[in-house]
This record gives sequence, C-alpha cells and structure tokens, in this order.
Amino acid sequence: MSASPSAAGEAQGYFDELVTAATESLTGAEVLLANVAGERTDFIRLNNGDVRQAGTIDQRVLSIDLIEGQRHVAGSISLSGERSSDDARIRTLLARLREQRAHVLDDPFLLYNTDTVSTERVETGAIPAPDAALADIRTAAAGRDLVGIYASGDTYSGFANSLGQRNWFQSATFNLDWCFYLRADKAAKNLYAGFEWDDDAFAAKIDWSARQLAALERDPVDLPPGEYRTFLAPRAVEEITQLLSWYGAFGRRAHETRQTPLLKMLVDDVTLSPLVNISEDTGGGVAPNFQSSGFVRPDRVPLVTNGVYTDTLVSPRSAQEFGIATNGAGDDEEPESLAISPGDVPTDAVNEALGTGLYVGNLWYLNFSDQAACRTTGMTRFATFWMDDGEIVAPVNVLRFDDTAFHLLGDRLEGLTDSADVLLDTSTYGQRSTASQRLPGALVSAMRFVL
Repeated sequence: MSASPSAAGEAQGYFDELVTAATESLTGAEVLLANVAGERTDFIRLNNGDVRQAGTIDQRVLSIDLIEGQRHVAGSISLSGERSSDDARIRTLLARLREQRAHVLDDPFLLYNTDTVSTERVETGAIPAPDAALADIRTAAAGRDLVGIYASGDTYSGFANSLGQRNWFQSATFNLDWCFYLRADKAAKNLYAGFEWDDDAFAAKIDWSARQLAALERDPVDLPPGEYRTFLAPRAVEEITQLLSWYGAFGRRAHETRQTPLLKMLVDDVTLSPLVNISEDTGGGVAPNFQSSGFVRPDRVPLVTNGVYTDTLVSPRSAQEFGIATNGAGDDEEPESLAISPGDVPTDAVNEALGTGLYVGNLWYLNFSDQAACRTTGMTRFATFWMDDGEIVAPVNVLRFDDTAFHLLGDRLEGLTDSADVLLDTSTYGQRSTASQRLPGALVSAMRFVL
C-alpha cells in the first residue's frame, strides 16, 4: 500500500498489516500491544457568521507497548501511510524500546488482556458536508456576529496485539461550538453536536441564542450574595461533572485511597437525589469500546443509581493492585462517555418551570473549595439571566458560586429536563477528542452565590 489511507476503512486494513509485520519481528517471549488513533476532520473557524479559516486534518498516531514478562516500555510514532517508511520507523521504535526495557524494573501492576476477543463497531452517523453545514450556519447567523468552531468527520481507534486480538471503532460526528458575540464580555454561548444533523434542533438552539443576544442589550443587574432558584443548562452541568471526573469521583483508585470528592457517599452514606442516575455509557458515546490494554468495555457501567453510589471505573492497573476485575477503564479512570439520565421537566418549557430565578447557561473556572465535602466554587460566564415568570428580565453580572454537588444534584434538585444534550469535548490537543457527555439541564431550588 503506497498511498496514504485517507478513508477509515483503509486505515483499519493498513493498521492490521503494520501490526502483523511488527509481530513477525518479535523475539523470545515478547508481547506487543498496539493502538492507533486517527481522524479525518474538517475544521472551520467562524467569525462574523462566515469562514475565517478552514482546513482538513488527516492524521494517525501509532502507539506501541513492548512487553517481556513484567517489564514493558512504550513509544509512539505518526504514520505517514507509506508502507516501507512506516515499517522502517516501527522497526526503529522496537529497537529503541528493547534498549530501554533492559533498564526498567518489573511492573507489579502490569495487566493486559490475553483473551483474544476481537470487536468491530462502526457508527456512520448522518453528518452534513462542510458546505451544507456552512450554508445552514450562514443563514442562522443572519447578520449577527457568530463566532465559533465547526468540526466534523470520522475519528477512529484500533487495538491489536501479537496474540491475535483485533479491535476497531470509528464514529462520524459534528461539533459546532459557537456564540453570538455582542461586545466586550457580552456573548450568548451555545453548542450543537451529535451524530445526525437535525435542522429543527439546530434552529431551536439558534432561536434561544438569538433571544439571549437581544436580552444582553438590556442593562445588567447586580445580585447580592445569597441563594437563588436556578436552572443549570446542560453546559453548566457539564462543568460540574467534568470537575468531578478530573478529581477521580468515578475512579476506583481515588475511592480506594479516599481521595474521591464523593467521599461522603462512601463513609457517611450521603446520597444524591433519587432523580440522579449517572453511568459510563460507552454504547452511546464516541469513545472506543475498548481500551489501550485490550480490555473490551461494557456498553454501560452504572456509577450512581437513584442517587446511590453503585460502582466505579476500574483500570487494569487498579484491578491488579486492588485484586478486582477491570471494566475496561482507561489508566486515568475518568469517564469518556458520561451520561446522566433525563428527568421529566419539559425541555421546551424550562423557563416556565424555573419561574423566577437565575438561568445559568455556562459555568467557568471551577475548582474545589472543600474537596472532601464536594464543595465547588466557580464563576458564571457568558449569558446568565434573571428570569421572572418564565421571561428574561435582564442579564446578570458575573457571579461566583460556592456550593456542593450534594445540594445541586442532591437535596435541592427539583428536576432534570426530559432530554439530554450531546456534549462533545472540543479539545484538539494532539488530536480531536473522543470524550463526550450526555446531560440534561438541572432545576435547583437554591444555589449559593457568594459574590
């Protein structure tokens, strides 16, 4: 194969060929684990409702873990798609890894899958061509200053080992992260992402952002510190769940070492609201259904069920260290496809359900003010509004909150919206992220603001 494998299907075959050739070069009791992560993504930067910059990313990175006994070393290369060149670079990498392995100690927590369970999953989606998406975006902008990033295309991941296991996952998605910019720090931010572009769903998001933009023209109000009835839009809920994930709320190692911010659920029998069901929903996400050591992930891992702690994400290393079974989590044990089940608050009537209080579309700069109590602090940002009788009264100047998830998702949670937004991670460091969350909005009887 001399040409670059631009299509995901070609990339799968090419990956298999490379691993098969590398396997033939192994010596003695060596075991090879190989992972490939690739994408073909159209990226468009938008400003004033039109294209500012456009380009296409077509890349794939091969990572190899070379094992002998309990000693292992890892490295990676970018693949060119030219077979002889890539084969030569893999041989060079293997030689370097063998040299390094001679100087490392046995790893007591090394665990990789020796059951050669092969899988293949392809999610084709129904994403528009970039030109078609741009036509919709230009129409939606309608003279407004729409600023954002549009990304669409295939991401794919593969795992293979020298034992004969082969796994492949690919997914087609789109992600429009945008705001209607007014001036200075005034903007109405929104996101539309998923597997199938729906004109009506996009129009509804544009309509709400346009209403927010118009309201930003009004004089803002300053609210004194206190507790206010609040609706947290899915993007605001995402900031809370993301912080929990980063600090090990759903990982086994953090639970075993008592570092989890959900510690009170373990030692004090504290619960969240019975309305809250949290899971790692691999079956509905864009992350691969296997991990880098070859363990296949279940479609769903319940983490919190009806407000009660249920399970954690267990990496192979934690499984080895703590003597339990792995459920295919990555080494960091962070969710990659987190989902909170929807509730019964009509999504198209959340303003009416809120009545009088704060509409919070986004939170920013979150951190723990007391991690053991799961108390979080952060700022509102972009369009936050004071609502009265379901109608926008005025934008609210930036507020700082300080409250605990045991309130926000616990005893003060009145309801969750009856639909969940697909929120794709917009990170492009190194490559396009495959992490996602499916989250409803949350109606809270009182949220504590301190500034």
